[in-house]
Amino acid sequence: MHSLMEKEKWTQDQYVQYLQKKKQEAHDALNLYIVVNAKDLQDECEPGTKNLSSACKAMLQQMLEGDYYEVEPKIHSKVAGKLTIRYYVDNLDPSRRTYAEVQEEAALAAKEAEAAKKEQKA
Repeated sequence: MHSLMEKEKWTQDQYVQYLQKKKQEAHDALNLYIVVNAKDLQDECEPGTKNLSSACKAMLQQMLEGDYYEVEPKIHSKVAGKLTIRYYVDNLDPSRRTYAEVQEEAALAAKEAEAAKKEQKA
């Protein structure tokens, strides 16, 4: 009789570490960028496992300024097998802003511009 032991799923942090390693390896090989697909990443790290949430969240967390979606899922959470991100690896300086920080700044600037427009009209 075989005892089936369920393999523990990777955490988001494990995926983050794996992505950082992939990015560093690509940087060391003098590549400009790497393209990572969520389903492929999960299959590479955990074949046969359903753990897209951790993989996708790690991918999103690793986005830096200048990185972009090659395929952006329509759902708000972005957790989908088709999530595909181009990470630029020519500059891995830790001082680079995250993609989320850049988006927050852009949203804030848009709100301020809208408020200024309304003030001018008043």
